[in-house]
Amino acid sequence: MEKKSSKQTAPTSESGKILSKPRIFFGLTFIVFAGVLTLSFISYLMNWKADQSQAGTMLDKTIQSSNLFGKLGDWLGNIFIFESIGIASFIIAFLFVVFGTMILKKKIFKPWMTFGHSLFFICWLPILFGAITKGQGVLSGVYGYQIMDSLSAIIGTVGLWVVLVVSIALYFILEFNLRPSSVKAKLSELNDNTIGRVKSMMPNSDENFEADQELEEEINSNEALNIKVTDNSGSINQNNSKKESPFKESKPEADIETIVTPNKTSFEEEVKPTISSVNLSLETPKNIPAVTPEDAFDVKNTFSSPANEDIKFNVEVAPVVDIIDDTDRQSQELVEKHGLYDHRLELAKFQMPTIDLLKDYGNEEISINKEELEENKNKIVGLLKNFNVGIAEIKATIGPTVTLYEIVPEAGIRVASIKKLQDDIALNLSALGIRIIAPMPGKGTIGIEVPRKNPTMVSMRSVIASQKFQNTDMDLPVVFGKTISNEVFMADLSKMPHLLMAGATGQGKSVGINAILTSLLYKKHPSELKFVMVDPKKVELSLYSKIERHYLAKLPDAEEAIITDTNKVINTLNSLCVEMDQRYDLLKNAFCKNLKEYNKKFSERKLNPENGHRYLPYIVLVVDEFADLIMTAGKEVELPIARLAQLARAVGIHLIVATQRPSVNVITGMIKANFPARAAFRVISSVDSRTILDSPGADQLIGKGDMLYFNGNEILRLQCAFVDTPEVERLAEFIGEQKGYASAFLLPEYVSEDATSTVGAFDPNEKDALFEDAARIIVSTQQGSTSMLQRQLKLGYNRAGRIMDQLEASGIVGGFNGAKAREVLISDLHSLEQFLEDLRG
Repeated sequence: MEKKSSKQTAPTSESGKILSKPRIFFGLTFIVFAGVLTLSFISYLMNWKADQSQAGTMLDKTIQSSNLFGKLGDWLGNIFIFESIGIASFIIAFLFVVFGTMILKKKIFKPWMTFGHSLFFICWLPILFGAITKGQGVLSGVYGYQIMDSLSAIIGTVGLWVVLVVSIALYFILEFNLRPSSVKAKLSELNDNTIGRVKSMMPNSDENFEADQELEEEINSNEALNIKVTDNSGSINQNNSKKESPFKESKPEADIETIVTPNKTSFEEEVKPTISSVNLSLETPKNIPAVTPEDAFDVKNTFSSPANEDIKFNVEVAPVVDIIDDTDRQSQELVEKHGLYDHRLELAKFQMPTIDLLKDYGNEEISINKEELEENKNKIVGLLKNFNVGIAEIKATIGPTVTLYEIVPEAGIRVASIKKLQDDIALNLSALGIRIIAPMPGKGTIGIEVPRKNPTMVSMRSVIASQKFQNTDMDLPVVFGKTISNEVFMADLSKMPHLLMAGATGQGKSVGINAILTSLLYKKHPSELKFVMVDPKKVELSLYSKIERHYLAKLPDAEEAIITDTNKVINTLNSLCVEMDQRYDLLKNAFCKNLKEYNKKFSERKLNPENGHRYLPYIVLVVDEFADLIMTAGKEVELPIARLAQLARAVGIHLIVATQRPSVNVITGMIKANFPARAAFRVISSVDSRTILDSPGADQLIGKGDMLYFNGNEILRLQCAFVDTPEVERLAEFIGEQKGYASAFLLPEYVSEDATSTVGAFDPNEKDALFEDAARIIVSTQQGSTSMLQRQLKLGYNRAGRIMDQLEASGIVGGFNGAKAREVLISDLHSLEQFLEDLRG
């Protein structure tokens, strides 16, 4: 039997070893990773300022990191500390240790209790450091600063500190049960235990206190006289008492020591004399007053000297000073003195366009033709009945251009059997284009869209004058027209965030672009919105040249704001990418996530213009014919367009790209992936419809502004509002006649790689006034950087770039070297001064 049992237990032990190996592996992996995180975080906190600019350069071997674990440690520190929870990231590393020990089944921590406490401090510590540092440094992280900033804006600085103090107080109260009732109960229990221990050391009679008093007096007298008292009797005689003495069991020549230990009562802490080899023979004096238990604990008063009792001791606590950060204080003072920053102040007298500039086409109410409705209904029902498709209910909704017939099929009818009858219904109704929606989103019906014989005009004036458009709170409201149910349809361009338009020639695509631009001109002030217009056809957008000094943006060396040359289009798109990168730097330094938050901070005077901050208007790039640009420039246009579409939303740059040829070589997968909002006018084939909308239907439209709008969820059929060329001219003239800015909004200069190789000859007579100062800064620091000139001389990017070009042309610095600084060709200031004298001569 013993052998049998041993054989049965052997496999179990082997399986236990097999199971323990992965447990040990994963447990040690968690612990080692926690150590890597901790060392990475410590190294990141020591070197984050030097390595901050290396974010996103993980694969660049030329850039070295100062972190202990290299770019991996720098990336871990940036993700956990800077971009999330700051110094609280060390708790994450600690949690990995907890989970590692839990996997190893080492009961060092209570996992779930530890996780709960860690979660509280992960939320609380970043907000605390955000309130302390006001976002300076990385201790609070982006999370702590954003929460602190939001709470400060809502409840103020004092309210923020109240929330922090109350939250940590509640934490300790709930964790350590520090409620008044429990604290009082613990104190009373402590006193009872102390008294009980003292009473357990003494008999339950009043004589024990008399003996203690006599013992203390005898000890004090013996210590004062240095006398050793000895008695061979070894007992204590007590007169006038019938009870046994508490010292009756003590042996002769006994050593008595009083040892002070921690966590004792006040009585034991005060009585500290040590007596060795003392033989006591004491008699209890008569007429000693009784000592109460309370007096037994008042030993401190007994041994305190009278001199200390006469000293008057007063304690004063300094009041807590409410500290306000210098930045907040200065912003509050500026707001109180000057008010909020008004970006419209430079064009304060600018008048927004009036509705009278748009043409009134008279009554636009939809006329109901009952005979047409009844005829179409009978044809639809009869045709479906011929194909054995029963209908339980039918409903008609009349729109400006199209009538929607919603049918509810009988039970058992397949949707596909109705959808494949699209061409048969179009033939039976003699209609130009029939579109079947099977099923309709959010409804249990099938829709059949049939064009009306006498469509109703949808004018731009009617939609602009609507209450829905006038009272909207959208950032960039775009009113397209009206839906099938005759409702005004609007969308927010800032939420789209980019729009891709397609349609064959003459189907209303250019009118749709004009409708979008007109909507924005009626709602946004020139200081809030700028257009970058690309018009390869040279005639579609030329009407807007009159508003150049108000709403248009261009390159500094461009003669015209509306771009028609393909080479200038490439430079403009790359310049927009530079503008996007600069805006992201401003948002990062301001700890803002989007343009709206940044402009709000700037208006509240929390951002210093001397640090490069400025009010940022929305920028809308309008490309009228994208196919022509792809055909002539190809990847040079596609790549910056795709980059802007991917990244530019948060910084307020939005794209409207239109083409009349929606083929796959024009609208590539990279373009489509970043344009969730699509607008399709009538196209030639079903393939083009699938290219622009990923579904058929655009080939069945009737033209003249009939369009399909896809917002990423569902496809809506709209009638685009009509705005004629004379209306656009009147609108542009009304804006252009008013006072505008000195020039169009200047985009950053972009110097292509080809242009950097050939710099023009240097003319000393045309050099900048700060040329020599810039040369001295470059030579003294031995760094040929345009951004350094911006900071040192407090210049804009454009002027600093021109000075750098002059320095290159004169031979002080080398050529453009990509992301690296230019080479400085003059070694010292003495040589530079001689060089400058030669230039002056």
